[in-house]
Amino acid sequence: MASMFKTAVQTSRASSFISRRSYSSGSTVNVGIIGAGRIGRVHAQTLAGVAGAKLAWITDVFPEGAKKAAEDFKVPAWSQNYKDILNDPQIHAIWICSPSDTHAPIIKEAALAGKQIFCEKPVATDLKGTEEALEVVAKTGVKMFLAFQRRFDPNFMRVKKAIVSGEIGDPVSVRLTSRDPAPPPVDYVKQSGGIFKDMAIHDLDMSRFLMGCEPVEIFAQGLNRVDPKIKDLEGPLAYDTALTLVKYENGAVVTIDNCRKAVYGYDQRAEVFGTKGCVVSENNYPSNVHVWGDTKVSRDLPLNFFMERYADAYKNETVAFVENIQKGTPIVSTGNDGRVALIMAMAAAKSAAENRIVKISEIKSY
Repeated sequence: MASMFKTAVQTSRASSFISRRSYSSGSTVNVGIIGAGRIGRVHAQTLAGVAGAKLAWITDVFPEGAKKAAEDFKVPAWSQNYKDILNDPQIHAIWICSPSDTHAPIIKEAALAGKQIFCEKPVATDLKGTEEALEVVAKTGVKMFLAFQRRFDPNFMRVKKAIVSGEIGDPVSVRLTSRDPAPPPVDYVKQSGGIFKDMAIHDLDMSRFLMGCEPVEIFAQGLNRVDPKIKDLEGPLAYDTALTLVKYENGAVVTIDNCRKAVYGYDQRAEVFGTKGCVVSENNYPSNVHVWGDTKVSRDLPLNFFMERYADAYKNETVAFVENIQKGTPIVSTGNDGRVALIMAMAAAKSAAENRIVKISEIKSY
């Protein structure tokens, strides 16, 4: 089972590509960001506070967005064309924060240009495009980090520690809850690939990260319960709610609960029940204050969305990749992790469509 999850091509160190990099070990990593939208701005703000990294370029197909981000974050150069970053020999690493359907071609171009690659998920929206991009990365020998930022969240890291250390014994069952505060725009949903590829993929990856082994089979159900505007879209695009069961090689079962709208805010919880105990991660709040009255005890709503909830995770993953480049340390969140998460999302969508358990082995590489 584990062998099917290995990257399609083994890494080969190609000196002809490596020599095109101007980076020397331990020095400041010069970074260019491709994409100045919401997530690009999150990363620009994060990079500004990370020692060892310097944001030198930002580009966007909308020049006003690139210019505004450059002004806001004091970036010395901006452009409408991402190739300007790839052609700059002083840039050591790129952050790909552009729309999902642009990731794979940019990854391939960046690898051939000898740039280290930090990429928002997904690698590509389909398995063929994912594996082709990863082949180029492997052949060129550049580093690639896929931004599953939840792996670097202090809460989830503590849950993982409780499992690895044996603190709660062997995992028996896991519950992951991920609900957004409001549905995204319909146009976003249309190009998202659906709830399993777009939203649940973070939880599918987290389930695998926590279990430390490979998934065997998946059963999923998709529903439309909170966003009637997408009800008539095709297949998983119409789902705003999903329940997914994942069985792992170690015998444990993970339950994933996703919804695109929770009226009380961004709901991000985890529970791992083991043979010797249980570890639980609750939501993060603006404060730990409770107000006690004569009829109720109340507190503030959870942090509203991912930019606030995962602020620490964004910084931690950025620091980790900068250190990967500077020190040559192993990458914790790889392109192949993205490939496996995509396979899991495809299996979940197939399960929901066919109303049956789907074995992971049914999802074939191209």
